[in-house]
Amino acid sequence: MRRFAVADDSPISLSGGPPETQLPPAPAVAQEQLRAATEVGDPDSRRRAVADVAAAFPRYLDAWASLGDLGRDDIESYAYFRVGYHRGLDALRASGWRGSGYVRASHQPNRGFLRCVDGLARVADTIGETDESERCRQFLRQLDPGWRPSGPDS
Repeated sequence: MRRFAVADDSPISLSGGPPETQLPPAPAVAQEQLRAATEVGDPDSRRRAVADVAAAFPRYLDAWASLGDLGRDDIESYAYFRVGYHRGLDALRASGWRGSGYVRASHQPNRGFLRCVDGLARVADTIGETDESERCRQFLRQLDPGWRPSGPDS
């Protein structure tokens, strides 16, 4: 019987995959205000209520994704999704993301960013920015291979 000596007591990672980044949850008050804003009756009032949440909590990515979904036209939606995308990249970097690795939807706080990337892909395609749309779709597959779109067109 052969015995193998272990060089040290360092843990061995058997995952072999890329790291996973998890964004911190939004403040509970922001989540509650967005929930209430999305239940406002008519579309114009709902959009204004969601915009108020984004103004009060500009780092809350679900608010930007919701504004993108509520845009009055493709260009307005594109702008909201793009703001959420860039704020999301900033948030990911602040959480230790270094440009690669998973950002999975199974962690609820990540969903706002993923919704913004997905919405940006969808609207970029609509306005003829097919190269940007494909880059965003590829980015989504890299971030979360199991991502399923959650926007109004899905």
